[in-house]
Amino acid sequence: MRVKQIVVGVAVVAIMGYLYSLPVKGLVKPKEATRGNAAAGTAPKATANANINTASVSALAKPNIDATIAQEISALENKLKTAGEADKVTLQRQLAKAWDSVTQPAPAAFYYADIAHSSNQMEDWLNAGNRFNAAYKLSTDTAAQGTYVANAVEAFDHATKLQPASLEAKTGLGVAYVNGGAMPMQGIALLLDVVKKDPKNHDAVLNLGMFAMKSGQYEKAVDRFKTLIAQKEEVEPYFYLAESYKQLGKKQEAIAAYEKCKQLMGDPVAGQRIDEYIKELKK
Repeated sequence: MRVKQIVVGVAVVAIMGYLYSLPVKGLVKPKEATRGNAAAGTAPKATANANINTASVSALAKPNIDATIAQEISALENKLKTAGEADKVTLQRQLAKAWDSVTQPAPAAFYYADIAHSSNQMEDWLNAGNRFNAAYKLSTDTAAQGTYVANAVEAFDHATKLQPASLEAKTGLGVAYVNGGAMPMQGIALLLDVVKKDPKNHDAVLNLGMFAMKSGQYEKAVDRFKTLIAQKEEVEPYFYLAESYKQLGKKQEAIAAYEKCKQLMGDPVAGQRIDEYIKELKK
């Protein structure tokens, strides 16, 4: 599965979680959001927890996937336990792709990281870093999040050393820095540098928009998401555009963006939740 397909899958799952984590009437006040962002800037450096590893995240993920695929993964895991050095990387790639196929970035990330440590190839480090960032996005476990961030930083550090000019590596590293909380401004600076060189860079623009939302800068967020939508209509930027408009009190614009998001999602359950948001805005 291609990275972009994985990211889209993760985005939809993340949005579903976000939809059900917030009350219909819940609005984040800009001052509160700004304080939260400032607090994140003083957070300790994200560190890896040894209890969050390939085995633990795989065990948590298996009940959430198709039973047949889970059995296939278990069979590959058993083969890996007894495999010789020559066969390990092949089995690790098969396992990483299997987890990718069911949109489970956490176990895939650990397998790609193992591969990257063996190969020291740019693509493998990027695969690991991108999936650790995606795993962070889906997780609500702070211990797991710290582990994902620490591993993402390591992966993108290796990638930038191999190819210092890589915009993908800079973007991933910037996202990881902000997610980690210890160096948010350094992360934002990396993302702004990427956008300066490539104003339409999807991942950099999307994340700058999301970070603008978290800091209560909703006008800036709107501009970022509109830039993305002008390139291609997608679920994630439309959803966050709607949220940003809602925070700004622009009800009609928020409703229109929610409607478009619902249309693109094509998910009846998520659509019902979005309808609740729209109904509240129409009052």
